[in-house]
Amino acid sequence: MDEDIRQKWDQKYLEAEGQHGTAVEVLLENLHLLPPHGKALELACGLGANALVLSANGLETHAWDLSPVAIDRLKTLADHQGLCIYGGARDVLQHPPEPNSFDVIVISYFLDRGLIPHIKSALRPGGLLFYQTFTRTHVSDAGPKNEDFRLADNELLVLCSDMRIVVYREEGRIGDLQCGLRDEACLIAQKSG
Repeated sequence: MDEDIRQKWDQKYLEAEGQHGTAVEVLLENLHLLPPHGKALELACGLGANALVLSANGLETHAWDLSPVAIDRLKTLADHQGLCIYGGARDVLQHPPEPNSFDVIVISYFLDRGLIPHIKSALRPGGLLFYQTFTRTHVSDAGPKNEDFRLADNELLVLCSDMRIVVYREEGRIGDLQCGLRDEACLIAQKSG
């Protein structure tokens, strides 16, 4: 793990005192697709807003992030809300999830294309991937400046083309740019099984 990167994120989460974040739209708008029970992971969870939603919906929830500061904050908030989340400070690039480990994986605002095969492998047959992150086609300055951390048009569809696409949304610069989901793509895909 690059110590400078971990320290950068630790500092960001230290400065986010009192902030908890919000779960992503692709999860909140599609809670009805979650299984009634099973094991879920929020990968690169940050402050863990998605993990809190997964746990509140009855899933055994794990949350991993590079930053131990973020994980400590998440555990404190989960305890305060009476939720059980198994948090871990983990460099997911060095230690991706094990194959066939999870029924649901949620990823938001994190993109490492080399990790995608590991993520798909980590899903159990029939498992669901909820993914939402920034695109190169955008209308605001939100998100990373480095284009390598943004999806090309329809790239998320291509990365998950061997899965069953359940939900996909990427509006780009079409129509009224003041409405809709802009700057991002979101997907729910199911592993065959």
